[in-house]
Amino acid sequence: MPIAADVELGARVVIHHAELVNLYGCAIGDETRIGPFVEIQRGARIGRRCKISSHTFICEGVTIDDEVFVGHGVMFTNDRFPRATAEDWKLVPTRVESGASIGSGAVILCGVTIGAHALVGAGAVVTHDVPAGAVVAGVPARTLVSTRTPAHEP
Repeated sequence: MPIAADVELGARVVIHHAELVNLYGCAIGDETRIGPFVEIQRGARIGRRCKISSHTFICEGVTIDDEVFVGHGVMFTNDRFPRATAEDWKLVPTRVESGASIGSGAVILCGVTIGAHALVGAGAVVTHDVPAGAVVAGVPARTLVSTRTPAHEP
């Protein structure tokens, strides 16, 4: 079941090794690229022209806007108080806004928003909202730069 029949794939989506992904019930926008060993769960939404690098886990409740970079081995969560039984589970949504970049090995706890064009450093643990244009790093992630202008913008 690498790519389930209920996955909504946009035009020109590139899945580098379709036999090495686990995609089900999600929506993936036009021209997005997905590396091997990626899982994207039911209800997750990925925008257009994103790059989702290998070994990344995107769970239910995560929305990723357009042109977002997600590095290798990034993990998202969707429950603040996880338990083994389903009746204790409560979905808490997470959002990554357009143009943001998330470094390899970062962990994004549920309920946060990563603002447009923000940069999350490799290995960071994001426990709170990241403002648009901010650069954060560390465990827990702390703001290093409060605003930045992406190189591709005027």
